[in-house]
Amino acid sequence: MKRSRLSFLFLSAVIVAGSALAQGYPNKTIRYIVPWPPGGGADVLSRIVSPKLGDVLGQQVIIDNRGGAAGNIGAEMGAKSPPDGYTIVFAYAGTHAINPSIYSKLPFKESDFAPIIWMAEVPQVLVVHPSLPVKNVRELIALAKSKPEQLTYGSSGSGAMNHLTGALFTMMTKTNVVHVPYKGGGPAAIALLSGEISMIFGEPATVVQQIKAGKVRALAVTSAKHALALPDLPTVAESGVPGYEVTSWNGILAPAGTPSDIVRRLNSELNKIIAAPDIRQRMIDNGFEPVGGTPEKFAEKIHAEILKWAPVVKAASIRVD
Repeated sequence: MKRSRLSFLFLSAVIVAGSALAQGYPNKTIRYIVPWPPGGGADVLSRIVSPKLGDVLGQQVIIDNRGGAAGNIGAEMGAKSPPDGYTIVFAYAGTHAINPSIYSKLPFKESDFAPIIWMAEVPQVLVVHPSLPVKNVRELIALAKSKPEQLTYGSSGSGAMNHLTGALFTMMTKTNVVHVPYKGGGPAAIALLSGEISMIFGEPATVVQQIKAGKVRALAVTSAKHALALPDLPTVAESGVPGYEVTSWNGILAPAGTPSDIVRRLNSELNKIIAAPDIRQRMIDNGFEPVGGTPEKFAEKIHAEILKWAPVVKAASIRVD
């Protein structure tokens, strides 16, 4: 009886302490870990949202780019940060849904995080260097078949979403295109611009400005429907690869144990931010299709995506140790 009473008192104290922390939140700078280098889609979306979040919270939100290991380095740092609401982490489909099936020693797990918000769906864009003599997906497939192992596609890392996007494309088209991993979407896009690689399956935020400037050539989007940012671009499925569909997603997490009042506050403010007409339009212009919703909705999405990608990774025999 005495032990049960002590346990009850301890739990009550924890709840009261968490509530008190939430009531005074925030009273200092918030660190926003982005597990990718500057210039990629994760960085672009984070820099669209973070200034507005800082404004409504009355504190600076400082982006901390921690690229490497397909997002694992930054994600691990976030998972091991104090659960006090002063560290939030950018979440990406590749890191949180695909990496659990790829890495035998992943330094974090799903339960290490408290989901805050599912911010956006992200179709990817099949983009080629202008020197490649193709104007559409069918011509690209024909060229790849005529030159096995001579064409290359870049990704933001082995096992990343755009790696699997490319792997699925080569499997379904029966082509042999060589994968070249980089440390992020930004470096992969730079490699494409320089002609170091033939193509990428890039997030629109990474390539849309280069497409509009004519520095690269967009052939198709990977989603089932036309992208809001590039409505005139056909899908891969309707361009000669029936059934092909891949979309990514982005969100924000906190370390597990972050007080629920703080998670709810952040969720509420971020929902308002991405629904604001100016932010919504900036997101769409950069290829991010706003979603929003509750922390529970995002938790369900992450769990469903882990289950979805596990058999795909196994079939592709992708493993990183």
